[in-house]
Amino acid sequence: MKLSSVTKKYGETVALDNVSLDFETGKITAVLGESGAGKTTLLNVIAGMVPHEGTVDGAERVSYLFQSPKLLPNLSAEGNLKLVLKKEEWGKIDPILQKVGLIGKKKAFPNELSGGERQRVAIARAFLFPHDVLLMDEPFSSLDLSLKKSLLELTGTLWREKRETVVFVTHDVHEAALLAHRAVLLRKGKTVDDIPISGEPVRDFFARPAEEETLVRLLMQE
Repeated sequence: MKLSSVTKKYGETVALDNVSLDFETGKITAVLGESGAGKTTLLNVIAGMVPHEGTVDGAERVSYLFQSPKLLPNLSAEGNLKLVLKKEEWGKIDPILQKVGLIGKKKAFPNELSGGERQRVAIARAFLFPHDVLLMDEPFSSLDLSLKKSLLELTGTLWREKRETVVFVTHDVHEAALLAHRAVLLRKGKTVDDIPISGEPVRDFFARPAEEETLVRLLMQE
């Protein structure tokens, strides 16, 4: 996937300023930056959700995993997954519910599931939805540490099955160091750094890769 000279303005505010990026197929790219840096706008541009200047190539089919699960309350866990598949593909549902640990709750409605269980359904739905690119907008940000560890590892497990192209917005450098092959830093709508991260995801949750300190220092720069 490739972004060329992408600019997005909201009135006089420049959210993205002439951004050009190549996203390697089959790799996970983390996008980091302070609030207002343009991270979510970048995802929305890739998803085709907002008009913009410049071009986005290679993102014909996009799946989007949000910070909140956004499940339909009147449908069961299974029903929420059926929504994104053709009927002849429903055989994929039980296997992925097994992988996310919810096969026993396939008939449960969202209000009968815990917050972590709802997010597991959302992760399963995002991976099931037919796509070329998976976008993730801080899906682990409001979770406690134990649940965050579990869902990061789950996401890595599902990613390894097909090795899809993922763009992952986060404000947490530890999440980026665990899950991404590369971290792109945005500041005031511009790309200011592009850091490769060594090793394959998901890395040891309790380790602190050298790249993590580098990312912290870069984010703290003015």
